[in-house]
Amino acid sequence: MKTVDWQELVTTSHYQTAVAIRDALQEGNVDDAATGLEGLIDALSRSDARALRSHLVRLMQHVIKWRLQPQYRSQSWVATIAIQRQEIADLRIENPRFTDAYIRERLWDRCVQLALKEVERDLNQVIPVPPVLNWDDVFEADYELHPHGQQ
Repeated sequence: MKTVDWQELVTTSHYQTAVAIRDALQEGNVDDAATGLEGLIDALSRSDARALRSHLVRLMQHVIKWRLQPQYRSQSWVATIAIQRQEIADLRIENPRFTDAYIRERLWDRCVQLALKEVERDLNQVIPVPPVLNWDDVFEADYELHPHGQQ
């Protein structure tokens, strides 16, 4: 019976962790396998939360740029906003814990800050009065190109 460093393994390879859990179960080491499974679940949960945060920041970044730079609005921006919304929706389907409350309470403020920093980097300037983003701006508003560049 071999001893597995589950903490080390889950940080290096989710696949190898799953294989080691299977091996532990086949050897009858149920408690060891359970420890590995808990570690794997935690690691996958953190990975999904990072993905959600990343998509939310990118979405917010484009909403902010849409407001600040109407002259640069493009079909690419429209597509990016739609894609990020869909990625977030998909993650929320796969992870029911990613409720509106979860996003608002755990992610919203930090993601707005990160998005503003990204926009400032893109524009190579500090935004003196950053726009306030609300839920509707990010998830509900229509971002389509209309004649004469108007929304």
